Amino acid sequence: MSVREVKTLFVGAGEDGVRLDRWFKRRWPHLNHIQIHKLVRSGQVRVDGARAKVDTKLSAGAQIRVPPLPDAPEKGEREGLGPRDIAYAKSLVLYEDEEVLALNKPAGLAVQGGTKTTRHVDRLLSAWGEGIERPRLVHRLDRDTSGVLLLGKSPAAAARLSGAFAKRRAKKTYWAIVGGNPKPAEGVIELPLVKKGVGDRELVVPADPKEFGAEPADTEYVTIARAAHRAAWMGLRPLTGRTHQLRAHMKAIGHSILGDPKYGDEASAELSGGLKLQLHARRLELPHPSAGLLVIEAPLSPEMREGFERFGFDQHEAEADPFATRGRRR
Repeated sequence: MSVREVKTLFVGAGEDGVRLDRWFKRRWPHLNHIQIHKLVRSGQVRVDGARAKVDTKLSAGAQIRVPPLPDAPEKGEREGLGPRDIAYAKSLVLYEDEEVLALNKPAGLAVQGGTKTTRHVDRLLSAWGEGIERPRLVHRLDRDTSGVLLLGKSPAAAARLSGAFAKRRAKKTYWAIVGGNPKPAEGVIELPLVKKGVGDRELVVPADPKEFGAEPADTEYVTIARAAHRAAWMGLRPLTGRTHQLRAHMKAIGHSILGDPKYGDEASAELSGGLKLQLHARRLELPHPSAGLLVIEAPLSPEMREGFERFGFDQHEAEADPFATRGRRR
């Protein structure tokens, strides 16, 4: 259904507790994340007559003011995926069953589209179908971060997977190459972050906990190997899910991730020498929506392999979970 005029719709009994943005996405799958956020932020969407946020939980029977929405593209245009795109999307699959889809996201591929981004993971999901058949994102990765990206293949599966992330039941292990050697070699960075305009761009920077907009952010880290005093191969585990958290935290402790044009410093820029962002979502461990445990690993990306070769790191030297023995090292 397209909406060309303002309408008032009611939240159904089966939609009780659903977030506002997901309510929109279920009814109008062609709307992207950015479009929905813009409609809500601008106040065009109202819940029981009041402004709301995208993460507002809806109650059955609530009235939603729905402004005019863009029409869904024609079927052929919407799918817009030729055999080559479909084959490419399927080539990214690391794991798939009836409820779960895990992709090996390459560096440089955005997860969602924007005004200048037409090639992105969200578009490629048309390879699995539309509407109820379309897999749903349950977390995100930065455009230039490679590795494991998890999706739910049904609303129920997506809700359970999202819940695991929200309740910190998902163990995420990232590999990174940073400048210098962090001291101590392992620990937890507990440093609130806030988004700020810096020059002509928006950056995430350390903040006082009482500062407006500041959000708690915790990152566990371990040193896996060192290249003398020049660089270190790190295991990073975000315990919270803030935008650019790992990149901002490593910069804050004086060991920026190499190849990072946004959060680098002079020392890391000198070491990077043509490297792309050295950050890779290596492993994800969390409860399966039905039963058991999901453990998914992504092979080294070409970008990370280049960094490993430059500094002499051997991926086979890492433990599957480098955090399992944290605190018990000599």
